[in-house]
Amino acid sequence: VAMETVSLEHQIQSVQRHIAFLKKEQMELLHDLHLEILRLQKHCSELTHDLEIKELEARQQDVLDRELEEKCRAMEAQLQEKEKDNLELRKELRHKETLVAALRSSLRNKERRFLEELKRRSHRVTILDTELHKQTEAAAYLS
Repeated sequence: VAMETVSLEHQIQSVQRHIAFLKKEQMELLHDLHLEILRLQKHCSELTHDLEIKELEARQQDVLDRELEEKCRAMEAQLQEKEKDNLELRKELRHKETLVAALRSSLRNKERRFLEELKRRSHRVTILDTELHKQTEAAAYLS
């Protein structure tokens, strides 16, 4: 019986050592799991922060894209207006070029008529001058 009691005490001590070992292993495992949970929570916080920053950047980029699209539409409208203005100015320029050509032609005709009139009058002056000269000579001869 004593032998059985000693054997039983050894078994109890062995079981207690196993229990203590298992408790120690369990505590280490719980500690490691706790550290892993903290690491994962930190990583999750970092990823959440990164995601929030990316969402903010995406919203800002969307705002910039909309602003650029609005500016682009405004510039296209201005371009169309300027092209319309240019077309009107080209029409006006062609009209004025036509008027200038007509005025030049009219001026050349008037200049030609003026020169013809000037030649005719110059010829008439020469004839009258010659007659006056003859009459002066005749008057001088008679006097």
